[in-house]
Amino acid sequence: MKMMANRFDQRCAAPQHLRRVAVCAVLAALAGCSVFQPETAPPPPPEPPKPTALPPLATHEFPFDPKTTTVVGTLQITHSHHEDTLADIARRFNLGYDEVVRANPGVDPWLPGEGTRIVLPTQFVLPEAPAEGIVVNIAALRMFYFPKPKKDEPRVVMTFPIGIGKVGWATPVGTTKIVSKREKPLWTPPPSVRKEHEEAGDPLPAQVPAGPDNPLGLYAMNLGWPSYLIHGTNKPPGVGMRASHGCIRMYPEDIATVYPEIPVGMKVTVVNQPLLYRWQGDALYVQSYPLHEDERDGAGKEKKPVVAADAVKAPHYSDALGNQMWQRVKPHGAMLDVALAEQIVNSQQGIVVPVTRPELTFESLLSSARVVENALPEGSNWDGRDEATTAETAEPVATSAQ
Repeated sequence: MKMMANRFDQRCAAPQHLRRVAVCAVLAALAGCSVFQPETAPPPPPEPPKPTALPPLATHEFPFDPKTTTVVGTLQITHSHHEDTLADIARRFNLGYDEVVRANPGVDPWLPGEGTRIVLPTQFVLPEAPAEGIVVNIAALRMFYFPKPKKDEPRVVMTFPIGIGKVGWATPVGTTKIVSKREKPLWTPPPSVRKEHEEAGDPLPAQVPAGPDNPLGLYAMNLGWPSYLIHGTNKPPGVGMRASHGCIRMYPEDIATVYPEIPVGMKVTVVNQPLLYRWQGDALYVQSYPLHEDERDGAGKEKKPVVAADAVKAPHYSDALGNQMWQRVKPHGAMLDVALAEQIVNSQQGIVVPVTRPELTFESLLSSARVVENALPEGSNWDGRDEATTAETAEPVATSAQ
């Protein structure tokens, strides 16, 4: 009986054992499936939100205290529209073409693309020159105008991008004055200019009447140097470049703004200062531009200085330059960041950088800059339209250069 009971127990237990085996087999099969399933990549981290774009700041007029003001403006960042060129953005923000190109190395000037970050070098170190009348820094391709203050009104400085003489037709350096003013001028090309055009297969008439073909635009102011003028232009994209025969070109809207205010006899100082470093507030600010092509020798090195004594000629950082900067810093008890100063001097991007602030880097300066809408600043001289640069009325007056 006992043997029969044991056999019965074994028969009863067999199905339970088989059930366990079946369950294990199913679980093993499921586990096997999971082994051969491809792993799903984790989702990419969300992109950091773009900073909200603020209204752009006007870039042509700033408060000015002759005792303390050496730097004006604010560095800004915007993003290009798909139809923009850097020339479009330059005029929108009252900058010159070369200024924007230099500040954005690697960006295609004719097709920057939708959403490309564009650095706007809308902060400026004032030239080391008397703050009176008109001061032109040809290295920066920029003019500074110091109007006489009106009664009970604070002083201001106005600044504008300019075009200057191309290679072989350099804009002179020195001091002169405005000797005459002309609205809707005729252009009488000098013989040297006519000869150049003839040799290029583009002969010029003896006189070019006022109109869309006149390179002087609507307004011209003759300087004390014969054949040199400050004038408008019929080709605004050329502002901010070396493209004239020695004259100083302004955007049509800019010269229209200052022309009525500038009197005959106003002093004009032209300097060539590719490196500017001045103390303001709590920092030494540095701004560096490249030397022009005709200021270098065949090997690309600086020629022997031939400009006025007040010009600053230091295209590369050196121990001597570092000592000069240190002399500016020492009275204020600050420390000069030599590595940052060397980077800014040698990069020659025209971006103003304080070089006495601990932990500041060029990258952190850009990341903290004001991000603005890609739109005309409120109070801009330009209305955004390519209107004609000549008036319907006014008697033409002859001039001789451009």
